[in-house]
Parts: sequence; C-alpha cells; structure tokens
Amino acid sequence: MGVRVIAGKFGGRALESLPGVATRPMLGRLRQTMFDILQAEISGRRFADLYAGTGAVGIEALSRGAASAVFVEASARAAQVIRKNIAALGVADQAQVRTAPVQDAINQVEADIYFVGPPYKAAREYAQTLDALGQRTAEWVIAQHHKQLELAECYGSLERIRVVQAGSNRLSLYRPTQR
Repeated sequence: MGVRVIAGKFGGRALESLPGVATRPMLGRLRQTMFDILQAEISGRRFADLYAGTGAVGIEALSRGAASAVFVEASARAAQVIRKNIAALGVADQAQVRTAPVQDAINQVEADIYFVGPPYKAAREYAQTLDALGQRTAEWVIAQHHKQLELAECYGSLERIRVVQAGSNRLSLYRPTQR
C-alpha cells in the first residue's frame, strides 16, 4: 500500500515507507479529515509529528503551508525513510528529524500543532505524551487512536473539543482551556 501526499504543493506525490505494519501509516481519509479540520490553522505554523513513522502527517502539513515540521521517531530505519522523503520533496530546510523516543525528546520540541500517533500497542504512551503536552503551550494537539481506547477529556491545560471517527480509528482534538 503506497502512501501519498493528499493535497497542497506536494499533492499526489508518493512517499517511501517501510515494509510491514510496524509504522502504521495514517489512513489517507483520516489524514484528509484531520487537515480539513485544521485547514485554516496550518499556514505559517510549526508542526510536530510525534511517533512519525514515514513522516506522512508532518509532510502533509508542510505541503499545506506549515512553516516547519519536527519529526520525532524512535526507529532509526523509519527516521531514515523520513529523511529520504523530505529530501525527495526538497524541504530539508523546513524539517528536522529527531531519532529518539518521544518521551526523551518531547521537552525539546517546540510547535504550535502537535500530532500524536503512537503504535496502538503502546497505549500508555498516550497519557504520558498528552500529559507532557498539557504542560506546554500548544494551539492544537491531535491524537490518533483506536476507537476502543478512551482518552481523557483533559490533560493539563488541554481540553478535548472534538472526536472524529473513521473506521476503527479516532482523532481526539485538544485545545488549551480558555481561562
């Protein structure tokens, strides 16, 4: 199954991915839904793709006008694929790839919008990551998770404002609480 950029300046471009299911690329329709919701929020923003896998989500953000993207991926093989994809699209000057576990790198990642998509088998990483992001300043935090995993309504200063379901996947969208 090939992964393609959906829209923006790289729309239709194929991305390299790893064989197997270890990186679980985000389904195209779910990625489309997420970026439809964030359409007016992406331009000029700093985007963080945590648990980046192939980098498809962060690359989609760059394609749609994000100023920069940080990709955090623990797998050295997957991080190399992200670097290849970034180089092939000519956006290395807008991208930074960090090969590290998210929990080790999260305090050094500054972004306006964070995408969180850990492997489903690492379910407890959702709470750890969302708790850490709830202590930061972020305009948006979006978590992709299995529909059977219930995430909390709030993590620190983050409050869930919407849940979108597509098939067996959900997107939980968080924003800072209004004080």
